[in-house]
Amino acid sequence: MNFGITLSNRGVLVGLCSARDLLALADAVEGSPIMDSVWCGDALFVNRRLDALTLLAAVAGRTERVLLDPACMGSFALRNPLVFAYEWASLDVLSNGRTRLVACAGGGAGPLWEAETAALAIAPGDRRKRMIENIRVLRHLWTRDNEPFTGQFTSFANVTLEPKPVQSPCPIWLATNAERLSKGQADSGGSELALTRVGKIADGWMTHSVSPEGFQRSWDFILQVGRESGRDMSGFDNILYHHINVSDDKDDALADSKKFLDLYYSADYSKERIESWLTYGSPRDCIEQIRQFKASGCRRITFRISTMRDPMAQFRRLVEEVLPHVG
Repeated sequence: MNFGITLSNRGVLVGLCSARDLLALADAVEGSPIMDSVWCGDALFVNRRLDALTLLAAVAGRTERVLLDPACMGSFALRNPLVFAYEWASLDVLSNGRTRLVACAGGGAGPLWEAETAALAIAPGDRRKRMIENIRVLRHLWTRDNEPFTGQFTSFANVTLEPKPVQSPCPIWLATNAERLSKGQADSGGSELALTRVGKIADGWMTHSVSPEGFQRSWDFILQVGRESGRDMSGFDNILYHHINVSDDKDDALADSKKFLDLYYSADYSKERIESWLTYGSPRDCIEQIRQFKASGCRRITFRISTMRDPMAQFRRLVEEVLPHVG
């Protein structure tokens, strides 16, 4: 099983950390043999934060080993796909082929979300359609020269993109949102339609807030869809986007994470909602929870360290007292 850290790039805007703190944590991930990846969230005008592409490029310039990934690229459907294809290919070159692009439609609701889509002249109902087409645009530009492309939203001709990514093919994963219950963890990592899309067109899968049983059910479904579509799924990968708080006082860990997550997401989460995407408690408690996901077919977990205290202290406990003993 592989592990990564999700940098809290929204934390810079809400006073939880500085940009230097994020880069220092990325350095710590690079220096820890048990870790293999750095992730960060992405959005434009909703859930404001440091830009994911810029942050990942900064991390690329100071690391040699770790994979670089968004969790997930919530603005993907809103960005010009030709420009984004150029930017992501450049990031893959800067990192010497260490990128994993995780695309998502960035769905939501409310005035800020509606204002974002209106400002960019994109109908909310078109975001998933644009996401799918934008993936086609990227793959076209990354593998072909001077060939026309005709889509519903984007068409072009006489265009060649350089540089192309180091990786060929350059992986594009898809994220699906857990079908949340009113309380507790979801029993699926996404709708059947969304999971089918993953199995048919993606190179990997990300989800969150799902029970181990729900993860396994969704993972098995994705693999079956892929095989039935004639795809070789032997190298297909997955990751759970998760949170962690290691503390010998379990109640204190939960309270600390709630304070962090409420501030980070401008929310007031219930205990059940927090527990759906948080591993917390003593090292023994955390080891047991992670083992359950490993047994469900989960190949990777990226953790956001959810604490109002010292995240580096949490990181040390995670890599010294928890992850080496997952097995």
